[in-house]
Amino acid sequence: MQSAKAGITVFMAVAVACLLVTSSQAASKAEQQEDITKMAQQSLQQLYKAKPDAKAPVEKAAGYAVFSDMGVKLLFGGSGKGQGVVVNNQTGQKTYMKMVELQAGLGFGVEKFRNIFVFETQSAMNSFINEGWQFGGQATAAAVTAKSGGSMAGAASVANGVWLYQLTEKGLNASITATGAKYYKDDALN
Repeated sequence: MQSAKAGITVFMAVAVACLLVTSSQAASKAEQQEDITKMAQQSLQQLYKAKPDAKAPVEKAAGYAVFSDMGVKLLFGGSGKGQGVVVNNQTGQKTYMKMVELQAGLGFGVEKFRNIFVFETQSAMNSFINEGWQFGGQATAAAVTAKSGGSMAGAASVANGVWLYQLTEKGLNASITATGAKYYKDDALN
């Protein structure tokens, strides 16, 4: 029993340390923007390697967003946070954003994943940027072969004109897990 308590204590300390390290890597605004942009490009390359058919819809869309998320789940709940960037394909403008999430339910673990949103229309993208966006509760959406020709195969429709790919350390996720997540502009980086 003592060793189990010690193990849980060590796990919790490591999980908290991981979250603190990622949040305390304060760099200049330009360095932070560069790091986020680099993460986004690496994530897109990972997506295209896992799902080559995804490249054309992402490039032809009004825009896309890529978020890096790290979540920790301890006992009865969990939380996570991340950063990302929305890229307007027509203008090249980048809007840097943040996300936070809360999870309910039993469990232990640390999970890293990337969310890649594809916006079919300017209005869907502008709404995401200017009004923020959030998943309510916890839902799992199956990644579908959507539209004629399956151009968004592997993505889930999460709102009108908005598709989501989710990448884990193992690759493209076959089911998209959305947990009380909120996305909003990062005032410090814009």
